Amino acid sequence: MNFFHQFIEKMKNLMHASLMKIILFLLIGIVLFFTMFSNVKPEKLVVNLFTVADQTIRSPITIEDKESTEKKKEESKNQVQDVYVVNKEIAQNRVDLVSSIFDSVSEVNREVEKDLAEQRKKQEGNGQSVSEPSISEKLTSLKGKLTDNVTKEVMDTSLKALLMYRDNDLEIAKDITVTSINSVMSNKIPADEVENAKKKLEEDLKSNYSLNSDLKSASIDLGRFAIIQNEFYDPSATEELRQQAVDNVDPVKILQGQIIVEEGQLISREVYRQLELVGLLANENSIQSYLGLGIMILAVLAMFYYYFLAIDEKKDTKQNYMIMFSLIFVISLLIMKTVSIFQQFDYAEIGYIFPSAMAVMLIKILMEEKLAIITALILGIFGMIMFNEGVSGTFNVAMGVYIFAGGLAAVLFLKKHNQRSNILQAGLFVSLVNIIAIFSMILLQNGQYGAKEYGIYVLVAVISGISAAVLTIGFLPFFEAGFGILSTMKLIELSNPNHPLLKKILTEAPGTYHHSVMVANLSESACEAIGANGLLARVGCYYHDIGKTKRPHFFIENQLNMGNPHDRLPALASKNIIIAHATDGAELLRKYKMPKEIVDIAEQHHGTTLLKFFYYKAKEKGLDVKESDFRYPGPKAQTKEAAIIGIADSVEAAVRSLNSPTPEQIEGLIKNIVSDRLQDGQLDECDLSLKEIDRIRNTLCETLKGIFHSRIEYPDMKKVKDEPI
Repeated sequence: MNFFHQFIEKMKNLMHASLMKIILFLLIGIVLFFTMFSNVKPEKLVVNLFTVADQTIRSPITIEDKESTEKKKEESKNQVQDVYVVNKEIAQNRVDLVSSIFDSVSEVNREVEKDLAEQRKKQEGNGQSVSEPSISEKLTSLKGKLTDNVTKEVMDTSLKALLMYRDNDLEIAKDITVTSINSVMSNKIPADEVENAKKKLEEDLKSNYSLNSDLKSASIDLGRFAIIQNEFYDPSATEELRQQAVDNVDPVKILQGQIIVEEGQLISREVYRQLELVGLLANENSIQSYLGLGIMILAVLAMFYYYFLAIDEKKDTKQNYMIMFSLIFVISLLIMKTVSIFQQFDYAEIGYIFPSAMAVMLIKILMEEKLAIITALILGIFGMIMFNEGVSGTFNVAMGVYIFAGGLAAVLFLKKHNQRSNILQAGLFVSLVNIIAIFSMILLQNGQYGAKEYGIYVLVAVISGISAAVLTIGFLPFFEAGFGILSTMKLIELSNPNHPLLKKILTEAPGTYHHSVMVANLSESACEAIGANGLLARVGCYYHDIGKTKRPHFFIENQLNMGNPHDRLPALASKNIIIAHATDGAELLRKYKMPKEIVDIAEQHHGTTLLKFFYYKAKEKGLDVKESDFRYPGPKAQTKEAAIIGIADSVEAAVRSLNSPTPEQIEGLIKNIVSDRLQDGQLDECDLSLKEIDRIRNTLCETLKGIFHSRIEYPDMKKVKDEPI
């Protein structure tokens, strides 16, 4: 224990500089990196192209196969047919064109008739006859009204045939032809189907018996001229569909755990390429895994560094917390690494034996609950990496959940006041949670196990919980001794009446022992009222007057049925004896290596208060004395607990001196004592606020009123016997 304490002191001396704090976290980072280095090191295989695989190889990661994805996209793109669209305006335009041809024929016929009528009118007087223009002249006039394209495409015989018919016949032919054209062109007509469409129109017109042969032939010629391609290739729509097809292709992924090649299968170029892609070939030197591990470790260390930087504790306490946490964390990691080594021997269940709750229990008992929860989470994350043997990929999620569940259970089940039995009980609860966690994950994964396997899982889960409790109990004394930590469990042990110093008080100064117990009750209730450490105050009270055992009969509570020796001593001698009990007590406590907090309470509970009784006694004797000579050496109370114990000590002694005190007397007495302490500056160096002081005063009043409540006054028994029945 002494060696451990000296080692810690040397570390604390080195930790005064911020640089050393950084170095400490860097050392933790190095330990983390090298403990998990082998677990993230990519597996490398020595395989050759076109050889037979000697084992089934699975992918360690999930990764996109970009080459296969591109091939799949190209195939999907090529499967998209060209997009052709029908231009419906073309049908209307061709109908309008044919209609205009018929209208032009009718117009030529009307013009000819008009010219003939005018010529006849002019020739009536001279008796000459008027000749009708020839069909060729009419054709010439008609072509003048038509476009060159029409005159080239439509045969002259067809136009001549039309010119030979009247408007009524032409109107019928027009309606029939336009209807047929519109019917045919309402369907899509690609370039290679134009001739078929023309034949269809021709058959349609031939089957119509409303037209004579010449007019029908002309209509067929016009209809064939009107039928053209109306379906055209749309490049933008085609490209859009192809892009949609490409976008709808899901990336081809090689999934973690997916079989790339089975045992006995030929390693083709495609298989070889996939092995190279997932980084399983020996000629691949990837640093990505190490880089990822480094980033994770830096993030965790930065989080812990910020936590300790922002923690609201004194500099020395914060320093102790940092060193202590580092030691606990590293010890837990080394245990985890040691357990993980056995996975190589095909003991898949060995990881569950890791005492995941040990570090969490130690941190909660010695430091803070919040830090314990964070530690459980971080250990779970690192556990997923360290226990990844036999699983596909880097992370064993089941193991991480198991470690975190065990750590969280330790935080929940570990009580505030922890004796060894409480820690063992918490270990049993952790074992139960471990069993529940394992079985839930097995059932979720639809695992098929026999009774033997289930029994092994239960066994390792119980060992994990109990070993965590045992290791916690084993490590606690070292950390308490090395860092001078006064844990809850240590305080409970010090409160045991069988402790040598408490036995010493009880046997040598029983009145002081009773007084100490009374002060302990008062102090604990007052501390709990303001959120201070009530257990520390209670235990501190048990030992605060240990110095009185050196001269017990010089203190009034131990002077039962005897005279007061101070009546025969001068005031200065009495003063020295009384004042010495604070320093004597501190020396005795240091001799027994009691915690610093207990020693400080014994030394500070009187502060630098004035020993008024002997000071005024010396004054009455006419001695030339100074007030400072009759004050305790101090120091003044530095903590809330020490200040409260000082007040409770004075209050208990003062109230005990009263004969049947009333509630009003108790309240007035406490008020005067607290005011006197404030005015004398005895509370200047502790963190008590005026609001807290008022709460302390009220709590002391209530507690003392409960102790000194009024009792029934029983009649004298002798008088009762003498009275007649």
